[in-house]
This record gives sequence, C-alpha cells and structure tokens, in this order.
Amino acid sequence: MAVKIRLKRMGAKKSPFYRIVVADSRFPRDGRVIEEIGYYNPLTEPVVVNIDAEKAKKWIANGAQPTETVRSLLKKQNIIE
Repeated sequence: MAVKIRLKRMGAKKSPFYRIVVADSRFPRDGRVIEEIGYYNPLTEPVVVNIDAEKAKKWIANGAQPTETVRSLLKKQNIIE
C-alpha cells in the first residue's frame, strides 16, 4: 500500500481550506483517509499552518511519502529538514 501525506481540499467555492491527511495514494484527493494530522489555511494573513509534528514524524518513519506541497509546509514548520 503506497501511503501519502497530502492535502484534502475543504471549504466553499473560491474559499479553499485544506486538511493535511495521511491517505492511500490510490484513493481520490478528497476520498477516504487514514488519519488527519493537521490543517492549512492559505487565505488568512499570515497563513495558518497547524501540523501535529509527532504524528507526521511517525508516518514518515513508517514510510509515508509527503507530496511536494506538504513537504514544503513540513520544512517551514521545522518538522523535517
């Protein structure tokens, strides 16, 4: 099973809000998830990012691959190097 850490889009039309989730890569973007580990709101000033660092590190240690966007968010939060 290929596990990814990726964004799940929430919110209304033209008002995106994202949850950072761990999901099987075969499922749709907004489909079934294994676990929610945080959220990301790009519309506020400053941008709000809240990630549970312990859960993120645990999933990465177990082999989950973050997407490019999530990887950059994890780097900005100093969760990964």
